[in-house]
Amino acid sequence: MAVRLIRRFGDPVLKTVCDPIQDFGPAAKSLIEDLLDTTREPGRAGVAANQIGISLRAFSFNIEEKVGYLINPENLEVSGEPELVEEGCLSVPGLWHLVARYPHAKLSGYQLDGSRITLSGAGVMAQVLQHELDHLNGLVYIDRLSPEERKIAMAKLRQTDWFLR
Repeated sequence: MAVRLIRRFGDPVLKTVCDPIQDFGPAAKSLIEDLLDTTREPGRAGVAANQIGISLRAFSFNIEEKVGYLINPENLEVSGEPELVEEGCLSVPGLWHLVARYPHAKLSGYQLDGSRITLSGAGVMAQVLQHELDHLNGLVYIDRLSPEERKIAMAKLRQTDWFLR
């Protein structure tokens, strides 16, 4: 359908817990198509619905040429010891920081046909599952930084020319 603009840190939609999708009809199909188109852009690993201004529980991903989506994700399971991994976000362009993420993750949800699926992965896929679920819960990766790292991130953020003040 369309590549949508990404909302940036400071936009209230990014701090809002998203609502479940109740109807998997044409509006949901259009949202998923837009998410997939937006995620297929170079350098993008995932996009949550609220990042394109829609406060509904859905996200898309593009990991190692596997493109897909999940509606109403739930039951996150993580394993392993959290590791500090460098992370960025389309909603916080230009900033990269170390975030504690579990090395393995599993997340269940739905497809447009109503079928239930479970996504799982290690490494980048695990990171994306955690990152995108955070978005749907009103969190941006900066919220997960240590207090010291968050202070550094916020100072850098205030120096950008795009930050909504």
